[in-house]
Amino acid sequence: MPIDFCHIAPTPHLENFVDDRNTHLALAHLIETDKAYEDFYRGQSSSTIILDNSAFEMYKQGRPMYPSHKLIEMGHRISADYIVMSDYPNQKGQDTIDAAIASAPVLRDEGFKTFFVPQSVIGDKEDYIDTFKWAAYSDAVDYIGISILGVPNAYGVEKDNKLQRFLSRWKMMRELSDRGLLQVARDNNKKIHFLGMVDGPNEIALMGDHAAYIDTWDSSAAVWAGLNGISFDSSPTGLVNGKFEEEVDFDFETCDNELLEIAKCNVNYIDEICGAAQ
Repeated sequence: MPIDFCHIAPTPHLENFVDDRNTHLALAHLIETDKAYEDFYRGQSSSTIILDNSAFEMYKQGRPMYPSHKLIEMGHRISADYIVMSDYPNQKGQDTIDAAIASAPVLRDEGFKTFFVPQSVIGDKEDYIDTFKWAAYSDAVDYIGISILGVPNAYGVEKDNKLQRFLSRWKMMRELSDRGLLQVARDNNKKIHFLGMVDGPNEIALMGDHAAYIDTWDSSAAVWAGLNGISFDSSPTGLVNGKFEEEVDFDFETCDNELLEIAKCNVNYIDEICGAAQ
């Protein structure tokens, strides 16, 4: 099956680039603060909606994770199907497992399916793999998220080492495959989602045969780069000058047709790669 890509866009451009897709990833911190953003996702009830816990954003801002009751309240507001459970970057995987064991029954009682993001101590690859293994076998988990942050951390890759970060998830998928854990996850009806994109759209093509195990993927890269005049290209990563690192301004709005067309072409670029990922 092709990878179902969840494009992320500034609120004023959700209708341009995100409307009527099969799967959406909605960000909790925007559901909390942006009424127009919430209203858009409430109108996507015919699609599958994943409510992300915004752990990546909260981690970068030094803010605490949302408690389960708050995520449940936001999940009901947009009729989410899955809620991403609390995960703890740079901490031992058992901390994230314990949080899932505690929250999964509560989420299920409220009608949601569960989404688990393995984490580990920095530089402890085996901790990460053991945490994934737990999820692959656990009845508490419906979806497993492979994080843009968690996997490079597991290999001890420095933040500024873009090449190593770009290759990290490919390497982890190989290791999980070699140990039979991707197939275990598939046999136990777990879906797999890639959270974010490291340094360009060709990370998708890099997955090769392992892409068959990836159900969904999300990123703001296509839309946000395009709205800033940056086109995906034929370089090895798809972005010859590297990922556009400026934080997404979710209030950004433009009527510049040239920028809108670049963003549209970037979206199509990713969708074509995902369609070829069988």
